[in-house]
Amino acid sequence: MLDAHRLTLLAEVAHAGSIAGAAQRLSFTPSAVSQQLAKLERDVGASVLNRHPRGVSLTPVGEALLAHAETIVGELRTAERTVRGLLGEEPAQLTVGTFASAGTTLVPAALARFRRDHPAVALRLLDLEPPDGYGLVSSRDLDLLITHRYPGAPLPDPRGLTRSLLRSERFRLILPKGHAKARARRLTLRSLAGEDWISGSPGVPNRACLEQLAGTAGVALRVAYETRDYQVILALVEAGLGIAFVPESVLGRVGPARIEVRDAVDARPVREIFLVHHRRPGKLVTEMAELLRRRCE
Repeated sequence: MLDAHRLTLLAEVAHAGSIAGAAQRLSFTPSAVSQQLAKLERDVGASVLNRHPRGVSLTPVGEALLAHAETIVGELRTAERTVRGLLGEEPAQLTVGTFASAGTTLVPAALARFRRDHPAVALRLLDLEPPDGYGLVSSRDLDLLITHRYPGAPLPDPRGLTRSLLRSERFRLILPKGHAKARARRLTLRSLAGEDWISGSPGVPNRACLEQLAGTAGVALRVAYETRDYQVILALVEAGLGIAFVPESVLGRVGPARIEVRDAVDARPVREIFLVHHRRPGKLVTEMAELLRRRCE
């Protein structure tokens, strides 16, 4: 039978990205962590880690074990929280994971309200680019995850967690102020094929979404500037360097006098935003989830 403590160490190393980082977090020595992982590898009869000068990565066997390790860690932490709750102790910390644009639009007001209601609870926010974060919820390193799915992208396996739709938001087409195409009564991707586009690098969700839209419309679009940060995209469009699709929620942070906001009749993408938490979330997580839902009403 595999040793639960060694599986716990595997999860800590995977989350930290290095043996030294996990050791520091656990107040162990790196050699002690390495010895336990070596014993785990002997137990399974295969390597679980690839060791590199700057850290470690998981082997296929390690990846397979990680999902189970995170569940084990999560169940142990759930048991501890259950006992603490029976003793009348409130959790000392609430950790929320979010992607960047939700972190600027949805999260701040909800965190501020939560802090007013629970001043003794420490709040921690992690910046996580989807689909990252599911394993951290499984292991209870993360209490609540705000994540998304772009058009055409598959949803990750929830791995026994609870996932609910928080909101759907459409994307708008933005152009520099005074752009000649903004005066057109009807915009299509084909009519915009010659423009410089601003989007993420290949593989980034907003780039994959743009490429899917272009493929459906039967056109090739030229991405001249690559960034996944929507605030950077807005700044580049304001400077007259190109056009882009952005989630409607980020437009509240830019004045309408600085850009043109339109829609393409043949491309109306919608992004889904989800909340993910443990199947036994606890009172504080439930409260935070409700605060976020109110922000979306």
